[in-house]
Amino acid sequence: MNAEIITIGDELLLGQVIDTNSSWLGQELNKIGLRVHYKSAISDSREAILSSLFEASKRSNVIIITGGLGPTKDDITKTTMCEFFKSELVLNQKVLEWVQSIFKNRNLPMLESNNQQAMVPKNCSVLWNKNGTAPGMWFYENGVAYISMPGVPFEMKTIFEEEVVSKIKTVFKLPSIVHRTFQTIGIGESFLAKRIAVLEDILPTHIKLAYLPAVGSVRLRFSAFGENKEELELELQAIVAHLYQLIGEAIFAEGEKSIAEVVGDLLNVRKKTIATAESCTGGFLAHQITLVPGSSNYFVGSILSYANQIKINEIGVAETTINENGAVSEACVIEMASKIRTKFKTDYALATSGIAGPGGGTKQKPVGTVWISLATPTQVIAKCFQFGDNRERTIQRSALAALEMLRQELLNA
Repeated sequence: MNAEIITIGDELLLGQVIDTNSSWLGQELNKIGLRVHYKSAISDSREAILSSLFEASKRSNVIIITGGLGPTKDDITKTTMCEFFKSELVLNQKVLEWVQSIFKNRNLPMLESNNQQAMVPKNCSVLWNKNGTAPGMWFYENGVAYISMPGVPFEMKTIFEEEVVSKIKTVFKLPSIVHRTFQTIGIGESFLAKRIAVLEDILPTHIKLAYLPAVGSVRLRFSAFGENKEELELELQAIVAHLYQLIGEAIFAEGEKSIAEVVGDLLNVRKKTIATAESCTGGFLAHQITLVPGSSNYFVGSILSYANQIKINEIGVAETTINENGAVSEACVIEMASKIRTKFKTDYALATSGIAGPGGGTKQKPVGTVWISLATPTQVIAKCFQFGDNRERTIQRSALAALEMLRQELLNA
């Protein structure tokens, strides 16, 4: 069963609006057993819409169209759908009364263009839009379902969840899909693939493995397709056990939890606290920690010590330490971590100092050199990393590496 998504709007092609609809729809369709195998963004033109519908009808079982259903002249989806299905627009009294009630409640006059929202193709089933004036439309022809919805995300999502999903499940016999996602850190995609090649080579054809790399981490997603969900889950369980044998130390979470959430859970369970002293990460480490709801239970605070004088005056790093070793050094981050832990009276502390670039590097300390230190109740450790010459990625990778150091420490404590 294949699905296809067509998004309509010149604003999407010009980059004025980011297409979040396709991403959300892809995930939701996958949950019910439909794989999106084609996605396109097209202009607000009759020719583009007709051409896209014609091509999609030859390769997809379910075609979802978003956009072009507003009251303005550039919204031509309804009239073009009429042409495609050799139909005509007719007044839907229920939709008209709904639109009129919206304007009455808002104490606004009804314009003729608003009345036109109640005109729908004669051969479609109306999909109710309780959040707006543009109804969705369902067409079914030659075994293919065509679903047209507004492009406004919150309107589209409600229509899909409350109207579309049940109709798709009624019309089509959908397979079962079971996903298992694992998040890894500290190992690149190619090295990861090499480590688990023996597992990947023996996967049955109905179980697919996808690599989803991001800065500093790689997600592994296993997707099993079949008729019996329980059998698929049992198959995946054996595969998961094999995966942990191969790379268990690199897996920090199953599902979509961030490493900051995982670390937060560990701190909460152990009733421990954390503080940070940041230089090159510019507060990004503290930002990741505090993105997690409930982080106030374990995160005490941070000092952003970008300038050396702040490291000295506010954290308490010895001036001689920086003069003799430099700010980007093992000695400096060790003092930063230990001093901030003492100052804030926490169980743990993390410190970062590095050269994010693009300038400032030397032969001895090239751009991307980052020192990270972790202070614990019993020791202070530090590690040096080389994160490359991209400033943004260096900052992101530094924060992830710091959190991973803390995660490992908490697991082994």
